[in-house]
Amino acid sequence: MNVPEAELTDLRRRINATRWPEREPVTDTSQGVQLATVQKLARYWGTDYDWRKCEARLKALPHFITEIDGLDIHFVHVRSKHDDALPLIVSHGWPGSVIEQLKIIDPLTNPTANDASASDAFHLVIPSMPGYGFSGKPTTTGWSHERVARAWAQLMKRLGYTKYVAQGGDWGALVVDMMGVHAPPGLLGIHTNMAGTVPPDIDKAAFTGAPPPPGLSADEKQAFDQLAFFYKNDLAYALEMATRPQTLYGLADSPVGLAAWILDHDTRSLELIARVFDGRPEGLTRDDVLDNITHYWLTNTAVSSSRLYWENKMAFFAPKGVAIPVAVSAFPDDISPAPRSWAERAYPKLIHYNKLPKGGHFAAWEQPTLLSEEVRTGLRSLRK
Repeated sequence: MNVPEAELTDLRRRINATRWPEREPVTDTSQGVQLATVQKLARYWGTDYDWRKCEARLKALPHFITEIDGLDIHFVHVRSKHDDALPLIVSHGWPGSVIEQLKIIDPLTNPTANDASASDAFHLVIPSMPGYGFSGKPTTTGWSHERVARAWAQLMKRLGYTKYVAQGGDWGALVVDMMGVHAPPGLLGIHTNMAGTVPPDIDKAAFTGAPPPPGLSADEKQAFDQLAFFYKNDLAYALEMATRPQTLYGLADSPVGLAAWILDHDTRSLELIARVFDGRPEGLTRDDVLDNITHYWLTNTAVSSSRLYWENKMAFFAPKGVAIPVAVSAFPDDISPAPRSWAERAYPKLIHYNKLPKGGHFAAWEQPTLLSEEVRTGLRSLRK
């Protein structure tokens, strides 16, 4: 993992040669990522940002590649010093990567150094999704999140783990839900921070802009409102990738175009990232944001990662029929934080539910301490 200096020089040249549009004619993000935010990002990215720091963090970890179902799968595999640690496979989403999970590695593998008990230790397996990072880019169709779920089960079997658990958010949440549906031998249970719980009638009302169904509790109404807001204001990127991913050539050619596209995942995450470049970091730093974007750029995975949306044929937030034990962590600034009532209906073997006081869609990245504690607590009963 040694990026040639010429690639970094070319990246900075492209950033500094960006052809900028005019400023948006509104005073908020209703037309997308604001010009001032992207220009602040570009100024730092094109001058002071140092990829080598991130590269060193990655190189300090044990990386592997194995072929599964005809495709190279990259993964980080960090075993705890505690021999009786519980194996855990962690799945990222879009626009995430293994970089999204770096902050939870030490808390989960080395709990005694992080105010936790040795009995809470995990052996961690963190794969790159097909088409993402250092994994192979599928050259044929069919690599849906359901196929990824089967590949992850094969990976854990190949590593010799006869009993293990799985965790995920964003696409990773759909992957672990499908692992729960498949229930491969050895999978004890799953933890999700983007639970698939929204009842079909409620999801349809939110998507079409209809009023919420009557009789919703306060938590259910809040989840409905946040989901309806996402569908109305934030879904465009997902629709483009779900229908025309190959059209996104600009993301492979322009680093600033890629950065703006990645920042515009959802309004609440964008607000958090914009504050970072305004000098008010909260949960993330400028380097956190640019490490992930630069990883996408250097691996040229903007388009290949988008195809997972094209492959998907399932409703993102709907119950999938998981029958094994499930732990749910609901972060308040997520797209639609699952109310306990919906979680209990969607997951008949719900073993843990907690609504967190803060945090958004990318929990491992933004709130690693909270997520690490949730994973420990939520999956603790499965160690018995």
